[in-house]
Amino acid sequence: MYSKTSPLPSLGLLLLRVAFGVMMLVHGWQKLSGFSEMADAFPDPIGMGSRLSLMSAIGAEFGCSLLLIAGLLTRVAVLPLAFTMVIALFVVHADDPWQTKELAAAYLAVYVALLLTGPGSLSIDRLIFGRGQAANAADAPAE
Repeated sequence: MYSKTSPLPSLGLLLLRVAFGVMMLVHGWQKLSGFSEMADAFPDPIGMGSRLSLMSAIGAEFGCSLLLIAGLLTRVAVLPLAFTMVIALFVVHADDPWQTKELAAAYLAVYVALLLTGPGSLSIDRLIFGRGQAANAADAPAE
């Protein structure tokens, strides 16, 4: 059991944010750097058009990943990331085998967990909003 002042839960959340943020950032960077080649052929799973779908994916995968890594507006940042993974899992890869869907499911699980727990005390959210607004499971008293 961790004490109320143990840094371990927040270190765990920091590791989760940075690891999954960097991994998704790579996906976003690939889309951003290949935008002109991908823009007209990118999947359009929800009827926004290929170009807008690609721009939305870049915004989530690149922009929101930067926010996630920093722990800035974390709970807001994970919403587009989670939505992107829901679309990948249940729409884009709906007919694919589990091995293809598994990565999107893992990302989705992490994003939902971070939505529920918050970023931890090692975050910009904590610096800006303090414990009251950025309260999360890592700051909760031990039982």
